[in-house]
Order: sequence, then structure tokens, then C-alpha cells
Amino acid sequence: MDREKAEDYHERCVQCSEVNWGLTDGGRFYCRTCHNVIERTREVVNTDVISNTRVQTISRGLRKQEKTDEGWEWYVCEGFQFVLKKQAEALEALGICPQMKDEILCNFWRRYLQKSQQAYCNRPAGEAIKVLSGCDSSTDVDSEPERPSLLHLLSFSESDGDLLTDCSFGSSIGKVSESTSVCSGSVDGSLHLMKNQKDKLRMSMPMTLSFCYMALLWLREPMTLSDLLRFVVEGHIPYLNVFQCFPEKMKLYGLDLKIFCVESWPVYEEVYDKMLQLAAFLELPRFPDITDSCFLHPDMLCMKYLMEANLPDELHNWTCRVVKKIRIGEADFLTFAPGNKSTRKVKYDVLAAAVIVVVLKLLFLLNDHYEWLLSDFAEERNKNNKEDGLYFEFRKWCKIIKGSLDVEQKKLDEERAKYLWRCEKPLFYSAKKKSKVLKRRQIVVNLQNQFGKLSGSVQPAEKPHPSSFQLNWSEENTDGSCFHGHSLKGILQEKCGLLTAMNPDYWLCTVKLCTEKLCGHLAHYRDLDFPQSYHFVLRLFSFLLRIQPSYIHEEVCMIEHKLFNKKLYKKPKYSPGQRK
Repeated sequence: MDREKAEDYHERCVQCSEVNWGLTDGGRFYCRTCHNVIERTREVVNTDVISNTRVQTISRGLRKQEKTDEGWEWYVCEGFQFVLKKQAEALEALGICPQMKDEILCNFWRRYLQKSQQAYCNRPAGEAIKVLSGCDSSTDVDSEPERPSLLHLLSFSESDGDLLTDCSFGSSIGKVSESTSVCSGSVDGSLHLMKNQKDKLRMSMPMTLSFCYMALLWLREPMTLSDLLRFVVEGHIPYLNVFQCFPEKMKLYGLDLKIFCVESWPVYEEVYDKMLQLAAFLELPRFPDITDSCFLHPDMLCMKYLMEANLPDELHNWTCRVVKKIRIGEADFLTFAPGNKSTRKVKYDVLAAAVIVVVLKLLFLLNDHYEWLLSDFAEERNKNNKEDGLYFEFRKWCKIIKGSLDVEQKKLDEERAKYLWRCEKPLFYSAKKKSKVLKRRQIVVNLQNQFGKLSGSVQPAEKPHPSSFQLNWSEENTDGSCFHGHSLKGILQEKCGLLTAMNPDYWLCTVKLCTEKLCGHLAHYRDLDFPQSYHFVLRLFSFLLRIQPSYIHEEVCMIEHKLFNKKLYKKPKYSPGQRK
């Protein structure tokens, strides 16, 4: 049949000079003598006479193109690696040492993949294919080219892709086509959600921030956990809808959205607890020592928070005295040691804020009475004598701080209320519904643009520039709103060569710390049970750290029991006539 169709072509073959042509399935002429294929194709005038084989060839080519459009086969851990890479790049743009991404974070991630037996390990050859259970897959080795592993393409550095050679990880096979299931775009999305193994820590989006904070802590970078989470909320670090940055070939839908789609703000306690679990799971050694020259040392952080809280500079001497008195500035107390279960894990930003609260209680008592008496005295003195410097007025400070705090809190609440959790990239839970979702999304965008033009709506403001301070106070202001240079002379007295507080009294937040393991907290907090001045100070620092006031209150109770340990647990003395 092919010989008859090729009879009308009489040119000689350029290789063997024979005239013996046939037709391939693709319609090209080939020499039957030397099997040379030429570029010339048979011209068909009437499409009715196209052979069935030609139609089959075209159909097979279309199927291959459709198969390619489904995207790469990818695994959940590859998606998380892409997220970590983007977060590390954002932190580097904020001024973090480049060593974090290429060395520290990358090594932590490799160790996690190895400990969880997802990569960098020896696995049975058939185990990678078992994750495809529940997915209809077909093998077509000849028609589907091998895809390079995303663990190489998305590696943190350019030279670490070859470390996967000893691992039979599923993505390195690359021969299994149509591997995405009906319920997810990734190969093992359903398996990842089904994991319930205590010895293996399941990866999640909050854990990506735990990885980042752990790397920051290892390098002793000047960024606390509260700063990290605040930068996430402000949009400087990818977290919410970060999957929009996935490569086009990484199709994401269905169960993948439950893994990578975040619809809540990161919580301090959750990220911190995950970091502790992660460090223990990886069996990391003791971290580099936190010394008095490190930013995470209480003396350094207290100075920062005193400036941000608009408190007098002289208070820093008192915070240093408290830190030294209860020995919470020593390296053994501050340094993170995952393997040592007996040591208390430190939240550096919360600890520094709690030290400032304790100092304010020592000097001003914060019982809704004594601090107002001191304010009356300071106000009267400032009116009569302004040459020797102003005395610190607690009442005036509260008024100014409350005004700024209310404005910033309202702004934060409005931004959170207006936040659009739906991402710009359309999401679809089934490949069959993709066209409908895309069409509906386009209609919504068009309507929003039309209504926006009619109503003259204001475009959303650009995200603020990253800053370590949320509240800024300048001594150059003429309105007297800055208290950094104010004096504490009105509340101090010299005794035995040392300045001490005129107030000899002190009230404890709690007499006895909670020791129940099921509780998990040293103390409990209800704002109605404590003075309003104390609650106001807690509210200020809870806003600065973006945490609940109860967390700071718990740390205050711990510091108080260290500070007054001898008086609290003082043994009664026996009189001569008393029985023993």
C-alpha cells in the first residue's frame, strides 16, 4: 500500500541513488533500500483518502501534548522545599546573613528529609511507587521523557543536587506518567494528610517558619520570633498564598490546598512549639552560646523595648540589675540545647518584656494607687523646676502611649479585616472544574474592575517598609511626647551607696506557680483579677510582640519567683523552747 502511494515520486535517493520509496506513518518518504528518511512529505488534496495510520499518529501526538500539560509529577516535600527557599531569600533581602540559606537552613532541611525517610536515605526500590496507591497511573516509558528531580532544580544552592544519588526517592524516577490523582495535584498529597506517626514529624506551613527561626537562632541573628511573624503578616516574608509562586509545571489543587493554603495568621506559640519538636526530632547539638554581646541577650533586648515603649533610659540600669540578680543573662540559661530536657527553653523577646514589667512594678508598684501619687509629685515638680531636667510622669506616659496604641491597634485590626484570603491565582479542587473556575474568576475580576472605576475606590496602599520598631519616638519633638531623657530621681533614694526605690512594697502576681503537667502553664491570667495599670503595661508589650498578655504574665511570675525566692521559700526558725 505504501509502495503504491509513493509511485508518483521518482527522485533518486541521495545516498544509494535508488528509486524505491515508501511512506512512514508520519507521511514522510523513506528509501526502502538504505532506509534514508527525507524531509519531503506526500501532498494530500482530498482529506477523505488520509490513511487510518496517519490519523492514529496525529491522535497519539495530541495525547502526548495533553499529558505534558498535566505538569510534572511532584511530591509534597518538594513544595515545602520551594517555600523554604523563597522564605530564605526574603530573609536574606532583609539583611540576614546569606550563610543561613545555603548552609544552615539547607542542612536542617536535608537532615529532616533524611530523618523522616523522604530523601537522602536508602529505601526499597518499590516504595516510591507505593505512594501512588489510589491514583490511576499508567506507564509509558517510550513516549514520556524523564523529568529532572525538583529537589535538584529547587535546591538551596547550585551544587547540592548530586547528594540525592543514593536515595530512591520517587521524584528521581520520573518515568511514571499521569501520576497526579483525581484528589490532588501532587503524587503523595493524600498520603501526607493520612500520616499519623509519632516518630515522624509531619511537615506543615507553620513548620516552615519554625525552620527559619531555628536557623536564625543558630546564627544568633538580630531577629526574634515576634519580629519574624510580624514580617510575615506585613508580607515581607512569603507565607500566605506562597504557592502562587510555584513553578507552572507544579500543578496544585485538591488536597494540596489543605497542605499549602493558609487561612490564618501564624501563632507565636504554635511556631515556637514546633521549633522545639523539630530540634528534638533532628537531634541537633547545643546551639552557639548567647553571650552578652548577642542581640538576643536580655540586656540588649531590654534596651530595644525600652526605646520602643518610650520609657526613660535610666530604666535600663534596673533591668540589667534584675537580669544579673536572678542570673538569666548567663550563657547556660540562654543557650538553646535541644537534647537537655532539664533546662527551660527561653523565649528571648518575652523574657525581655517581662523583665521590664517587673522593673516597673518594683519602682511604680502598678497597683492603681502608688503610681498616681508619684505622678502627682512629678507633675508638680516639673511645673516649678524645668532647668534640672524633667521627672518621669507615669500618668502622662500612659496617656500618650494609649493614644498611639489605640491608633496602631485600630489600623492593624482594619488591615486584618480587609485582608483578602483568596489568592489571585484561581484554585480548583478537580481538574474537570478547571475551565469553569478560570471563567468564573475572570468574570469576578472584570466586575471588580468595573465597579472600582464607577465608585472611584482607592487602590490598596503599599506594604510598609520593614522596620525593627513599630512605635518611633524622637527627643526632637517639641510636644514632650518622648520620655527617653526623663529622670527617675523623684522615685529613687540612695541607700548604702546604691540607688533604691522609695517604695519598699511589692505585690506578687501569684504566690505559687502551677506545677500540673497537663496545664502546661506556670500561671494563669484574667485581666479583671489584676490592677488596670498592670494590665495596660501587659497590653502594650503584647501589642509589640503580637502575643497574648497571658504569655508575658507567665514570664513575669517566673522572674518574680526567682527574684524573691529566698523570701517565698524561707524556712521558719525554731525558738529555743520549740519542739523539733
